[in-house]
Amino acid sequence: MRRRRAVALALVVAVVIGVATLFSGSPHPRVSATGKSHVATPGRATTPHLRISESPWLLNTPLSRAVAFSNGTGLVVAGGIGTDQSTTASVLQFAPTTTGVTLFGSLPSPTHDAAAASVGGRQLVFGGGTQHVSDVVQALQPSASATIVGHLPHPRADFSAVTIGSTAYLVGGYDGTNASLDVLTTTDGATFRTVAQLPVGVRYPGVAALGTDIYVFGGESAGAASTAIQRVDTRTGQVRVVGQLPQPRTEAVAVTIGGSIYLAGGRVGGAATSDVLRFDPKAVRLVSAGQLPAPVSDAATAVNGDTAYLVGGEAGAPMSSIMLLQQTNTVPSSQYAARMGRPFVGRMVIADRGNNRLIVVNANKQVSWTYPSATMPPPAGGFYYPDDAFFADHGHSILTNQEENHTIVHLGFPSGAVLWSYGHPKVSGSTAGYLNQPDDAFLLRDGTIAVADAKNCRILFINAQRQPTSQIGTTGNCVHDPPRSVGYPNGDTPLANGNFLVSEINGSWITEYTPTGTLVWTVHLPIAYPSDPQQLGPDLYLCADYTRPGGILEFTREGRIVWSYRPTSGDGMLDHPSLAERLPNGLIGVNDDYRHRVALIEPATGAIVWQYGATDQPGTGPNQVNIPDGFDLLLPDGSTPLHTHTR
Repeated sequence: MRRRRAVALALVVAVVIGVATLFSGSPHPRVSATGKSHVATPGRATTPHLRISESPWLLNTPLSRAVAFSNGTGLVVAGGIGTDQSTTASVLQFAPTTTGVTLFGSLPSPTHDAAAASVGGRQLVFGGGTQHVSDVVQALQPSASATIVGHLPHPRADFSAVTIGSTAYLVGGYDGTNASLDVLTTTDGATFRTVAQLPVGVRYPGVAALGTDIYVFGGESAGAASTAIQRVDTRTGQVRVVGQLPQPRTEAVAVTIGGSIYLAGGRVGGAATSDVLRFDPKAVRLVSAGQLPAPVSDAATAVNGDTAYLVGGEAGAPMSSIMLLQQTNTVPSSQYAARMGRPFVGRMVIADRGNNRLIVVNANKQVSWTYPSATMPPPAGGFYYPDDAFFADHGHSILTNQEENHTIVHLGFPSGAVLWSYGHPKVSGSTAGYLNQPDDAFLLRDGTIAVADAKNCRILFINAQRQPTSQIGTTGNCVHDPPRSVGYPNGDTPLANGNFLVSEINGSWITEYTPTGTLVWTVHLPIAYPSDPQQLGPDLYLCADYTRPGGILEFTREGRIVWSYRPTSGDGMLDHPSLAERLPNGLIGVNDDYRHRVALIEPATGAIVWQYGATDQPGTGPNQVNIPDGFDLLLPDGSTPLHTHTR
């Protein structure tokens, strides 16, 4: 990822001088593909921060399509479907700080795909079904017993309920034949009134209330996932479609915490997703707020204070996980540890550049895999200067580039077998088969390799037959002049739209290109050395500043800095951070190269809440690395949340 030649150092000095000018004068403009300029105004983010994590507690058994209630300090979870696809009557109790999950009681009528709301001091389970759609209303009791307290006007399943004041509103669903258009209210679970009708009938919508309005997100309409955002004005009974989701989505969770609505998980394109979106009711749009630890749909949900819990759900099969969404401005790191549990889920691969090795660790800092080793020999030409490493093929392989060895190596995981390599060890070049300081090699979904061929000043595309097919930039022309040339690229992050986000050392530019090299946008950042930018939202990006003291910043396409981390001394100070990524739980992971650690930072407080590597102590022993220059995460389901648009 990094260039450490004398010319690079000279460039850094020159850019630092420019940075001083930037902070004392006007910011640089953004240049768009149309040639228009927009003045950037640095500032701080005003949007709330969301922490996303997985509870260390698990359900006793995998469970999907259940309902959940808050009981003040924990949750009560009722009904659902188990791994054998049978509907359960079990009622579970979850105490997140004491006993975990325990069996609490049972419902008189098993149910799944029901709705739930607390009204009149009672926790009510509405409808749902087993083999047939039900109209039964069941009430949970403080004891382990539950009773049937009423019946819906018509059978209903696949719907949601929200409580506003002392009234529960039942929205969406299916009666066994048709979509349920009626919006019903009840204050006791026994008597119901129709107060509105949906213009778009949907099953499995995400439903949440904000003030006196109810928002209905997506769902299944006429057998297909919907993009409709419908708003129910409970004061007037008027309902209308007010907007559209970015993609058709069904079986998602919608929750209101801290005055904001979040839409989490669900199914997009028929598959479970880990996306979490924040809803802006004024603009009627959703923006990215992070990712869940794993894809999930059909989860139960309830809110305790500033924390929403997603319980169980499914991604091909029922799940036992409990995920947390917490909106807050400041939480001390000690409270973070108590509330959030593990700092990350799954396994982390670290490119331990100074030790010429890759290691895989877990959140407990246990090393489970090291390459090369006695049983996994290095490739021909040696394994030297591993600069990046990314999981690929659903965790069955690792793609790594050796910057000063001028090679890319594709390894089987965990076998360590060399599947293929590209480049000539210790020999640089620009003709077919040669590289010069390769950086950030990604395996795209069609089998193409995209790599920032840094000293050749190009983004190179190599097909599955290991033949170069195209490139962005002109070989050897290392000046920022889009779309003709690229100024010494050290990052080429694949984006959801198929484009690439490129960082250029020469001039401190971040640029988005299409695969054919068409300029989308470009912006000059007021930092010394941009490294490996990442997209966080529709107009929000993350980048490391590779210098000492180094920094991490979030910025917009206009160059507005909305958040930054840059301690100038103490344990929090970074020395040449090369890669920063936002983890699914909201923590910022960073390679702190010359302090010899990979650190996880809580962005609201700036606290380092976890790290692998002893600060300022390079080595090969337990909890030691030497100039770690890349990292990646592999979740238990084989997904790679830090680069979801690759293979």
